[in-house]
Amino acid sequence: MAQIDDLPPLREVIRRHNLRPKKSLGQNFLFDLNLTARVARAAEPLENITVVEIGPGPGGLTRALLALGARRVIAIERDERAIAALQEIAAHYPGRLEIVAGDALSVDPREQLGPERARVVANLPYNIATALLVGWLTVEPWPPWYDSMLLMFQREVAERIVAAPGRKSYSRLSVLAGWRTDAKILFDVARSAFVPPPKVTSSVVRLTPRPEALTCDATALQRVTEAAFGQRRKMLRQSLKTLGVDSGALLAEAGIDPTARAEEIPVEGFVTLARIFVEQAKTRV
Repeated sequence: MAQIDDLPPLREVIRRHNLRPKKSLGQNFLFDLNLTARVARAAEPLENITVVEIGPGPGGLTRALLALGARRVIAIERDERAIAALQEIAAHYPGRLEIVAGDALSVDPREQLGPERARVVANLPYNIATALLVGWLTVEPWPPWYDSMLLMFQREVAERIVAAPGRKSYSRLSVLAGWRTDAKILFDVARSAFVPPPKVTSSVVRLTPRPEALTCDATALQRVTEAAFGQRRKMLRQSLKTLGVDSGALLAEAGIDPTARAEEIPVEGFVTLARIFVEQAKTRV
């Protein structure tokens, strides 16, 4: 495959800016521009699209997104060492790369977006990937500020995101993702593609928002799923006691077998439990 642009190779960029990956920042860099281009292509079409990228590091994926036609990329980067490298990319693509220096957990991309919607594309730092995803899945109002998310996770996390009820990997994350999005694993990325190599294979996941997700209080759903999956080997009548309500009455009203376990309950069942939990909370006030 031809070089995506005439900027220097990533290894040279990293050496020149002393960008050794930091474990404390969850950094695993992709040096292969053919691979970053494959990730970017999975997010196409990019024309007239604003992309939000988290943790661009030396900018391999950033370059691919811009080269493949993204109208604008908003790159949120916590590592101050990477800013100079990203500024070189910004100079190569005038007016199309906006660099936001800050922690993605505390930066709200909507402040840069205004009324327009964006597409999230990122090789997420492993140490904050799940927290970021949960925040994006529970954002209000819905439909959200993004039209889709193309994200790279550790394979184990990716499997939890897309898992169906009854599967061993079905989890709280599966419920939250299934509640509001259609999620699909697109392809895997080998450990050897990263520097330093992580301990596990990674996977690229696409999440597409459901325009009309089931109505439910996001905080209540998180509390119910945390209680249920926090003690997943126990029956729900026992695990849901941590909510501080009569778990038997909660399950009976939801029409759910009290001897069932969390992994057996579909997304719709958890949404029903969350709705009833909210109503019961109101009667206790």
